[in-house]
Amino acid sequence: MAVVVLSSPIVSPLGINIDMSKNLGSFHKVQLFSVSTPLRSRKPVVTVASSRKSVKNIGAGLASEDKKLLLERYGYDANEFASQSKKSRRKEEERSGRNSQKEEEVVAVQPRTTHRLLQVLAGTAKRKKLLSLKGMDVRPMMEVVKGAAFGILQAAGGCPTSLRPGRWLDLYSGTGSVGIEAISRGCSEAHFVEMDPWVVSNVLQPNLEHTGFVEASVIHTARVENFLERADKLVGKDGAFDYISVTPPYMEVDYEVLMDQVSKSPAIGENTFIVVEYPSRTTMLDSCGCLEKMTDRRFGRTHLAIYGPKWAQKPRKS
Repeated sequence: MAVVVLSSPIVSPLGINIDMSKNLGSFHKVQLFSVSTPLRSRKPVVTVASSRKSVKNIGAGLASEDKKLLLERYGYDANEFASQSKKSRRKEEERSGRNSQKEEEVVAVQPRTTHRLLQVLAGTAKRKKLLSLKGMDVRPMMEVVKGAAFGILQAAGGCPTSLRPGRWLDLYSGTGSVGIEAISRGCSEAHFVEMDPWVVSNVLQPNLEHTGFVEASVIHTARVENFLERADKLVGKDGAFDYISVTPPYMEVDYEVLMDQVSKSPAIGENTFIVVEYPSRTTMLDSCGCLEKMTDRRFGRTHLAIYGPKWAQKPRKS
């Protein structure tokens, strides 16, 4: 096999000196191609020394006519070479266009929409429909769980048909269905803690207006953790709440940390009832601060724990 090394200018048929050391950039002496014998039986095979260079780079910076002559000198069809280059560029542009289009599709966010599937179960606003967010962004308490929770609280308060008058704190309120149910059943006031401003404006506030409970409601657009830390300032002179509901998105909280924060918060007192909704495979303690667990029920994959004062505990069977 014969190896040709270019180290001097090439004279083109047009009489133009082509200095390959300049046109090939930093390659002053490169093994440009190898010729397999016999020359007549096969076309010369052009191999560029650097793996990053290709045949397309030969003659870069030359006039188009000189490129054509250079390619023909080594047995290549200049027209076919130009056609392939155009096709390659076109494919790259199409591929780039498709990728940018996919990125735009990923960035595009589906609009958030609502529907009226929930309803108030009992009390002054019974059967009134409530807005909820389509999808799983906001997961309201199931009606069967909500009905059971309020039934237990009403029985513990000594009035099976309504709640003892008091103030309700709805943590992770979302649609507000739990706090609204509390007002409907006899609570004098409800505080709603929801961190998503869109949910507050487009779901919670309209639900309060629809049920006529705006005057009995206070909305706190804040994270639950921050609210509990500053509860003494936010709650004001009224002190601890009579009822607290804790219905967080299951996968976004650590229940051990959350319940520890709730138990140490000034929002709870010795006569407070706490309703906690939690998923399977989550261990709930038998007490929360000064409160003891009254009941722990299962509804499929959803569990319901209720903590309350000692005077509300049912006597245990011996």
